[in-house]
Amino acid sequence: MEAEPPWIRPSQPRRPVRAGLVIVGAAVLLCCVGVAGLAAWNVQAVTRAAGPVRLTADGFLRQLTTGDTTGAYERLCADSRSRWSRLGFSSWVSTPPTVRDYEIVDVSVATRGGRPRGTVTVRLTREGGNVEERELSVIPEDGGWRVCGDPY
Repeated sequence: MEAEPPWIRPSQPRRPVRAGLVIVGAAVLLCCVGVAGLAAWNVQAVTRAAGPVRLTADGFLRQLTTGDTTGAYERLCADSRSRWSRLGFSSWVSTPPTVRDYEIVDVSVATRGGRPRGTVTVRLTREGGNVEERELSVIPEDGGWRVCGDPY
């Protein structure tokens, strides 16, 4: 009888299940890292947008309170400008009781359909002392942010 030489090890059984689990685990880990990265990018995009949204609403409302209706009209989105002529908008916002003062209460930015959209909650003080809360919708358009809708 021949004896096996001492330097040869007996063969190990193959373990395809273990190899498959390692590959699946690595794929799941890679997906989790990708999803976390995408979520972080989305949070940064929304967070960076809150400042410009606030500035747009603040500029628009400042122009309304000082009587600069032409400047305020220029801050409107294309959809709002298509519904209001410059003269019609000026007449409407100049009709008493006009906005005398304002306070920005909250700014939020969310993505809808892959596009960011801002909502600015403002407290408007009108002539005569009436106070009301309104929401300004602010959207990205033409490389900047524009006030959209009719909340004035």
